[in-house]
Amino acid sequence: MLHVHRAERADALAEALADVLASPLPDPFATEVVAVPAKGIERWLAQRLSHRLGTATGGGVCAGVAFPSPGRVLGAAVHAASGVDPSDDPWRPERVVWPLLEVLDAAAGEPWCPDLRAHPRWATARRIAELFATYSAHRPGMLDAWRAGADAPGDLSWQSELWRRVRERIGAPGPAERLRTAADALRADPSLAELPERLSLFGPTRLSTEHLLLLDALATHRDVHLWLPHPSPALWAAVARRAPAEVPERAADPTAAAVAHPLLSSLGRDVRELQVRLTGAAPGFSDHHHPAPEPPDTQLGRLQRALRDDRAADVGPADGSVQVHACHGGHRQVEVLREVVVGLLAADPTLEPRDVLVMCPDIETFAPLISAAFGLGELGTAVHPGQHLRVRLADRALRQVNPLLDTVGALLELASARLTASQLLDLLASEPVRMRFRLDDDDVVRIRELVVASGVRWGLDAAHRAPFHLDGFGQNTWAAGLDRLLLGVTMSGDWLGTALPLDVESGDVERVGRLAEFVHRLSAVLGRLRRPQPLAEWVDALTAGLDALTATTAADEWQAGQARGELAEALRTAGPHGAVTELGPADVRGLLDERLRGRPSRANFRTGTLTVATLVPMRSVPHRVVCLLGLDDGVFPRAGVPDGDDVLARAPLAGERDARSEDRQLLLDAVCAATEHLVVVHSGADERTGARRPPAVPLGELLDVVGRSVVVRHPLQPFDARNFAAGALGVARPFSFDRAELDGARAAVGTKAPPAPFLAEPLPVRDEPVVALDDLVAFCEHPVRAFLRQRVGLSLFTRDDDPDDALPVELDGLAQYAIGKRMLADRLAGLDLAHCRAAEWRRGDLPPGPLGEALLARVVDGVEPLAGAAARLAAGEPGSRDVDVELADGTRVVGTLDGLHDGTLLRVEYSRLKAGQRVRAWVRLLALVAGTGESWRAVSLGRAARHGIARATLAPVAPERARELLADLVALRREGLCAPLPLATQTGAGYANRRLGGASPDIALTDALRDWTGAIGEGADDAHVRVWGAGAELAAEPGPPGGEPTRFGELAMRLWLPLLAQEAVDFP
Repeated sequence: MLHVHRAERADALAEALADVLASPLPDPFATEVVAVPAKGIERWLAQRLSHRLGTATGGGVCAGVAFPSPGRVLGAAVHAASGVDPSDDPWRPERVVWPLLEVLDAAAGEPWCPDLRAHPRWATARRIAELFATYSAHRPGMLDAWRAGADAPGDLSWQSELWRRVRERIGAPGPAERLRTAADALRADPSLAELPERLSLFGPTRLSTEHLLLLDALATHRDVHLWLPHPSPALWAAVARRAPAEVPERAADPTAAAVAHPLLSSLGRDVRELQVRLTGAAPGFSDHHHPAPEPPDTQLGRLQRALRDDRAADVGPADGSVQVHACHGGHRQVEVLREVVVGLLAADPTLEPRDVLVMCPDIETFAPLISAAFGLGELGTAVHPGQHLRVRLADRALRQVNPLLDTVGALLELASARLTASQLLDLLASEPVRMRFRLDDDDVVRIRELVVASGVRWGLDAAHRAPFHLDGFGQNTWAAGLDRLLLGVTMSGDWLGTALPLDVESGDVERVGRLAEFVHRLSAVLGRLRRPQPLAEWVDALTAGLDALTATTAADEWQAGQARGELAEALRTAGPHGAVTELGPADVRGLLDERLRGRPSRANFRTGTLTVATLVPMRSVPHRVVCLLGLDDGVFPRAGVPDGDDVLARAPLAGERDARSEDRQLLLDAVCAATEHLVVVHSGADERTGARRPPAVPLGELLDVVGRSVVVRHPLQPFDARNFAAGALGVARPFSFDRAELDGARAAVGTKAPPAPFLAEPLPVRDEPVVALDDLVAFCEHPVRAFLRQRVGLSLFTRDDDPDDALPVELDGLAQYAIGKRMLADRLAGLDLAHCRAAEWRRGDLPPGPLGEALLARVVDGVEPLAGAAARLAAGEPGSRDVDVELADGTRVVGTLDGLHDGTLLRVEYSRLKAGQRVRAWVRLLALVAGTGESWRAVSLGRAARHGIARATLAPVAPERARELLADLVALRREGLCAPLPLATQTGAGYANRRLGGASPDIALTDALRDWTGAIGEGADDAHVRVWGAGAELAAEPGPPGGEPTRFGELAMRLWLPLLAQEAVDFP
């Protein structure tokens, strides 16, 4: 007989099930069978039953009870009656897809067959296979009609023809044909099914026509118990009075009008239609109601009582039993959830982490955020009590927990990808790949830098770019970049052949070799993954790819076994089709993606930790605290776009699956499963703009019942003072437990103290008997930066080590300057223009084709006049001199000067001629004259602001005067290395020039400060901001008595006045 047991909570059903199981089966060796829909329910139910079963009440033992899935139990029954093993059933969706592919390929072009070329081949066949399986489960009579020659309605008639051809190709009865035969056989001979005399199905949420027919057949000679969580006995009674004898269409279901409570009406359609389907398919079942414990007198308890009684009722004011937290984005949601959980645990010493269940519709998005927010206490870095909680993430995708399976997925994605620098570097940085090539963290970082320097953007080589119509452009490919790196190991940077070498340091040689080996092996692996081939060859290629590219430690060998096992199982499922039916890369991606989805195991649930799972595995399982995370509009419920190819969706019957209705039922199940607290966390505001976001529609319906007063709107930042103000965020105590954020909140609301000076007092004078000329030049060019580098040891630079995956289309001014600087240096070194142009093309910085030609032409137009002007000034071969100048105080200035041409110290730069180049020439000239005692002049060439060439000429200086001026610059540097000097090069030059021209100090300062202020002024320089702060005044410090009114002015005149006296400048 069929017994239907129902209760408002699953724990009441478990108690009643224990009562049934306490009565032993007639056969003492028989195993009780309790079918469960999910692994999480299996673990909970086994633990619950262990409190009632055993040698004595509460013996703590649940033995002799099997917990298979309903599909496995009923499939075994069909197998027993029909002889078809479920594991080898050719009509299983994952198996029927293969003959489906063959039929679709053979029928392509026939009038009845739709053109599927615009759709993913495997995914389309798999979806059709799922549709056929759904038809078989819910409308077996329709497939019987198709087999007899009837057609599907209208534009779906192709499906009936396709089904008939697949049926003919398989050559075996379909599930719908076997169903009634199996049901009749089970009624006639109960011994066919190897099942005990008592069978239970616990917690099913949907029963198809197929399931109900088989259950009814099994119930003919044995007791079949259905254990259904049902929120309302009153609704059950109302539906029982109105349920028709036949299962109606959903739109005409008379029981919809029987619902009184708005949440049961909007969220409980699935459970209501399950009763309708039961009534229509098995009208003679025995009904048993098991009352659940009375809910507490809280807002949540009153809501559950109203649902139980199916009446709209006032649930009272907010009391914390129902909480809805509106946050700014996913990261903030997890932070708020952590505070809520810790607060509940702190408020109730009897509450333990195992009493808390967190369910999330999109666990893969939230998993890394949860891992970061919880469970760090074991590392000794916890600053929040929530980081001491043990948290277990359940039913995650296999790709997320097995890096080798993630590598398999990555290889399939790369097979049809552009192979950008980021894609390959990310694969190289993955744990199994870096272990295979023996790379540590430093190696990975350095290889990334080398790849960026080599100019790799995307594409293995020019031929690989052919599908993108760029096969004639080989620059910025992996082949070109590796050629530069490998040549750089053995050739100098000025060698130019088919590639331009990139200088490789000795410490990087081995890294370059490993990178080249990785790319070579990956290229070979991907070569086998780009062409259509049978699944058997795909499995061989992927296995070989894992062998070539990955390695694991002894502790992680299970990853390799699991990865190979999944590939082998995919091939086994395909049967003989795996050796003949060709699949493309997209087909195999679809096939394996299906296998690598989340697959919960029993060990993930009820382990004494705080469990985080998707909405399905633990649905209806009672917990003292049930938290719903990420119930965002657009994510929950799932998008309900109707499948235009689904025959059932045209006129669905009551009880047939609807994804949005299923998600709504999940929310209702969570409301009923929470015994003390229901916590919902969602995005209530945009994390970027702060604009309010509406709640998900089902959540809004819940709020309509419980009232908006349960909503707590949280601030954007965790260090907002409201998080630490008692009563500000829905609880009497401060909401947050984060000590670090408390410090931030205190700082945010505290008195704003002025920033401390960079140096509290000057550093002691450094004894430096020998001063490198280059250090002196660097100081005069940028005194503050020189202080940071030469005295503090701090280098400020911004370098983007992230590779650029797009080919350059246009270059900014800095990139064009770099090209011009290199070309000018090569031209001055005597290389011809064709060589310089070829070198830049091979370097990979230029845009492809005419874009690069036009840009290079503009750069050449700037380089050639400078090179010509330099050639006219440079007489003979350039020379160099070593200088060692001993000053009056015994300090020596030592260095090497190049660019010497017959009495002229020549410096040519591609940049515009500015103060930095001019002061550099001045210091070098003083050192040259003081060191040699000879008469020299200095000439600096650069581009003019508009067009033409700018020239600055420094007249010869007497040797003794040069020695005095050089000594003063050394003294200025000594002073500037004790504390940063308020002196900026361009601004100082402007001030001194105006003063030399007769301007007053105020006017000179006003004019000069134009170079200091503004977004591109010297005041925005990183070194100046670090020392003086943003927007600092350069001329705030007064000058010495009798001199310039500001110290800036005094220093500017000290540096620039002797230079300007010797300088003649020609700016076109």
